[in-house]
Amino acid sequence: MARFIIEGGRSLTGELIPQGAKNEALQVICAVLLTDEEVNIANIPEISDVLKLIEMLKGFGVKVNRKAKGDYSFQANQVDIDYLNSEEFRKLASGLRGSIMIIGPLLARFGRGIIPQPGGDKIGRRRLDTHFIGLEKMGADFHYDADNGQYQIKANRLSGTYMLLDEASVTGTANLVMAATLAKGTTTIYNAACEPYVQQLCRMLNLMGANISGIGSNLLTIDGVTSLSGCKHTLLPDMIEVGSFIGLAAMTSSALTIKNVSLQNLGIIPDAFRRLGIQLENRGDDLFIPSQEHYEVESFIDGSIMSIADAPWPGLTPDLLSVFLVVATQARGSVLIHQKMFESRLFFVDRLIDMGAKIILCDPHRATVIGLDRALQLRGTHMTSPDIRAGVALLIAALSASGTSTIDHIEQIDRGYEAIDVRLNSLGAKIVREP
Repeated sequence: MARFIIEGGRSLTGELIPQGAKNEALQVICAVLLTDEEVNIANIPEISDVLKLIEMLKGFGVKVNRKAKGDYSFQANQVDIDYLNSEEFRKLASGLRGSIMIIGPLLARFGRGIIPQPGGDKIGRRRLDTHFIGLEKMGADFHYDADNGQYQIKANRLSGTYMLLDEASVTGTANLVMAATLAKGTTTIYNAACEPYVQQLCRMLNLMGANISGIGSNLLTIDGVTSLSGCKHTLLPDMIEVGSFIGLAAMTSSALTIKNVSLQNLGIIPDAFRRLGIQLENRGDDLFIPSQEHYEVESFIDGSIMSIADAPWPGLTPDLLSVFLVVATQARGSVLIHQKMFESRLFFVDRLIDMGAKIILCDPHRATVIGLDRALQLRGTHMTSPDIRAGVALLIAALSASGTSTIDHIEQIDRGYEAIDVRLNSLGAKIVREP
């Protein structure tokens, strides 16, 4: 189990280029299973979760060619569908939450799919009902094998239908859209997720010959086609990395430029940081965060305490709430962090309290942070990364703290952030990776 040893209290300076969006990568890589022609995808982040999915596709017989760093071609013209029954597939799929998104493409093109209970971060209950209820409405037969802990689904050919999703699930929407592209007739998905990742998937599918309208809204219409072709696609920069780097600059009083952030796809992320008092400058498609010794939390118009809560897009992504919470610990003022969408993502606050932060964990969904205004610097401590996003939030806290911190189980961080220690060390951080 690897770990980071971090010397805190160092100011950073320089430029960062965000990696390609992990959540988009997992979706569009699954989509290559929908065609027997070559699909080229650029700006793929070479992080463990994405590489694991690529290994899974290789197991199916998909031809994968790494043409350059982050630049891959895929061709699924000789798919071995029986790989679903292998122990290797079961092991890979059970360790990767994104593996659920192979179900839609496999069902649409090959008539069946099997998936074990997928893994991923332990951030609360993340049910899969939306995926399978939607596929059943399109004519699929679903069975849950409780003895083996796996989901099985079959269909001769899917048929278009109207569905109102019970939740705006990003992965559920992606799965259903991919399945609907090859279904007979028209599929209408209401309460669809409309995150930039889903928009990018839909645009890529349209380049492949799909007929999807309503992109960017929560009402998608998909007219099924008989086959899809190849295409070229480039991933967006990862908005979660962009937000993490904004938080890093604020906590370490650093002047950082984040390059090529695709501002139009960041939604309310920059404004949410501004509500904490963080100064941000738009410079073309770059963001510049000047060094700030102090930043003050805004109040609502009526003077009540500021609250920051997650919500489905275009609301604030839940993946950044842990970073907002850490940044608030050194602000002037107080803020309520309300994690509505997952019930276990705030349980890392005890590590921050050990570092000297003033936080009241009200319940599994809410934490009140009393900002220290840098009057008391966080102190280094020993921690374990509980999940990807909390792990990076703890890394940011450690980089701002006095003394030395150790973070164990950094494999969690590596699942979402490519060579984060190397990239930050180039800006002046001191992070040592130990195996």
